[in-house]
Amino acid sequence: MRLDKYLKISRLIKRRTVAKEIADQGRISINGKVAKSSSDVSTNDELEVRFGNKTLTVKVLKIVETTKKEESADMYEVVSEKFQQDFRKIGDE
Repeated sequence: MRLDKYLKISRLIKRRTVAKEIADQGRISINGKVAKSSSDVSTNDELEVRFGNKTLTVKVLKIVETTKKEESADMYEVVSEKFQQDFRKIGDE
């Protein structure tokens, strides 16, 4: 399955056009290699998605053509979630 379509169906990114733009900017890698929106995603691949301040790493568990919102989280497992600067802790001081 194409990377942009997987990101949309798994609901990691809400819109396929946004997924395509992010991938084409080089902000997504598959198994450590920079990926384009047309790259193929397979089960057991590790995706690293860089959103502004956050880097999300997920492992692909399964690939389906369509899914319900409640079941979309079953398509992947979050490996790590890193923040360059953690703004959540600023208000706690």
